[in-house]
Amino acid sequence: MGKLQIGWRSPQVKLFHLAVFRSKKLNKSVDMVNTLKKNNFEELRPGIKVPAQETILTPRFYTTDFEAMGKMDISVNEDELKAILKEFRADYNRHHFVRDREFEQSWENIDGETRRLFVEFLERSCTAEFSGFLLYKELGRRLKDKNPLLAECFTLMSRDEARHAGFLNKAMSDFNLSLDLGFLTKSRKYTFFEPKFIFYATYLSEKIGYWRYITIYRHLEKNPEDCIYPIFRFFENWCQDENRHSDFFDAMMKSQPQILNDWKARLWCRFFLLSVFATMYLNDIQRSGFYESIGLNAREYDKHVIEKTNETAGRVFPITLDVENPEFYDRLETCIENNEKLRAIKNSNTPKFLQLFQKLPLYISNGWQFLRLFFIKPIRVDNLEGTVR
Repeated sequence: MGKLQIGWRSPQVKLFHLAVFRSKKLNKSVDMVNTLKKNNFEELRPGIKVPAQETILTPRFYTTDFEAMGKMDISVNEDELKAILKEFRADYNRHHFVRDREFEQSWENIDGETRRLFVEFLERSCTAEFSGFLLYKELGRRLKDKNPLLAECFTLMSRDEARHAGFLNKAMSDFNLSLDLGFLTKSRKYTFFEPKFIFYATYLSEKIGYWRYITIYRHLEKNPEDCIYPIFRFFENWCQDENRHSDFFDAMMKSQPQILNDWKARLWCRFFLLSVFATMYLNDIQRSGFYESIGLNAREYDKHVIEKTNETAGRVFPITLDVENPEFYDRLETCIENNEKLRAIKNSNTPKFLQLFQKLPLYISNGWQFLRLFFIKPIRVDNLEGTVR
């Protein structure tokens, strides 16, 4: 799942979640544990990394209404879903995620702040991919007897996500660290989304993951001197997994036209687009040093990814955001400035109860910026149905 992070996979949609949706624990199955073992999640070097503290911007874990998902009538678009299943079965990347000799060296040359940011990138990406694995695996298990076609699609997507997470976690071991993914399974809170929100969020998470990975890959293809670590060479094939996954959720939404064709759908699509784009932008600018280390300008990179994801989303969503409106990035920049001030307050010696009063105006400002962003008039594209976009 890519992620809002790149992840998403990140998928990725995090803003306002705690205020809008409830959380509950996802049931774990023996089947899930076996898949973890099969994908070498236990082959970790000493140096288990303490998971990053959860914040409103960190990758989250999701669960949904499995009964409602199992009862969905997909006959309207069943042929397309069968064609996508055939693609999943082909498993084009089954031999792709194999570490070669280039990994077999010391990486002490990546040090200082660059090392910290790179490990953080690996951790966030691994967490986002693992989140997708858990959700897809459980959907495959729960839908097996109710909708075999969907169940197999989800199971095969979980296979892809497991490979991605395992590959990223193995990369962390090159820096003498690794994530205890079993601990993450038990310790993280799970955000509940009803099925249509899962479709919106995971579609955007996978699609933005595609544009993130392919943009980095193409940049490093042209500028090989900026490739500080060999994992980036795998991004071209990797992002095709993200693309196939997003195609699946595109097809699922088209099989349920009621979640795309009314005023409520336009509001929710606007909300999820804004959430995904704002989350990525705020995260990446905060970590601009990582992108500098691979020769990219974080702001230019994010604007390109947002533009491409927004344009692509218009092929299924009824609206896209007006990201060319100068107000869009101006307000995000205000949020970045507010977040820098919030971090400075947090790291100061000011007593905690006084910090709350110092932070309050900044929280209000951020809320106001997002509200104004939400009400920037979107671009209607549902009237272009059937045309080349």
